Amino acid sequence: MGDVPALDPLSYPGRVIGEPALLSGAQVLEMTASAGPMGRWRVQGADFLDAALEQLAQPPTGKRHPVIAIGSNAAPAQLHYKLTRLALPSVVPMTPLTVSGLGIGVSAHVALNGYVANSPFADPGSVAQARVVLTLLDAEQLRAVDDTELPRYRRVLLSRDEYPMVLPSGERLEAAYLYANAAGVLAGEDGKPLTPTAQPTLLAALLERSARLRELFDSPQDWVDKARADPGLRAAAKQIFIESGWVVPQDALLRNECDPATAALTYNVVSPLATSHEHP
Repeated sequence: MGDVPALDPLSYPGRVIGEPALLSGAQVLEMTASAGPMGRWRVQGADFLDAALEQLAQPPTGKRHPVIAIGSNAAPAQLHYKLTRLALPSVVPMTPLTVSGLGIGVSAHVALNGYVANSPFADPGSVAQARVVLTLLDAEQLRAVDDTELPRYRRVLLSRDEYPMVLPSGERLEAAYLYANAAGVLAGEDGKPLTPTAQPTLLAALLERSARLRELFDSPQDWVDKARADPGLRAAAKQIFIESGWVVPQDALLRNECDPATAALTYNVVSPLATSHEHP
């Protein structure tokens, strides 16, 4: 599954999936997309996805919540680590997803593990499409991910009208959840959102841009070692981002914020092809 960024911050975002897969404990099983709902996709060495989930005594796709991942949550190793630490089943269907009107930038804050994470930004009118990962989380998994993301991120609901979303099967989702950064994203020298790079390269570039950051950290390794151990340094770096004029707010995404206490939409609601019953 690759490195776990929570344990090795400079490996962020980890080994992100590139094809449909089922995270099943410490295994990543390949899936084959087909012209139908995700529950009918074939799982390597098994039957349809919903049948495989039933064999694992886990909720079917139709009762799971569609959540877009663009950083380490798109890496099976990190997701497995997060869920198993909370004694939750690490069984999660995952698939690439193409989203229009969305860009992938760099967080305007330093994460608890010391890295500077990928963060989404609204990119209306762009011809570019963001290639992200859709995870189908059960109710307990969604609560757990909420707990790891909030309040630094806000769970927002993307609709197909503003952000068309297409699965590898060609299915177009009505909506999906996404964690938007409450702090915004970082801008480059041209004022446009930075494009993510390998974590050592990104941190080295930020240090090169700011003498004040170099007073806090003298290398990418020093950055993650110190930042993960000291919340004061994480806060200081975030303040430097702000005072340097590097922050691009994400009001367009945050206006679609959801109340975590309300019932979340499931795949059978956002999928035009899914039905409310479990597939045989």
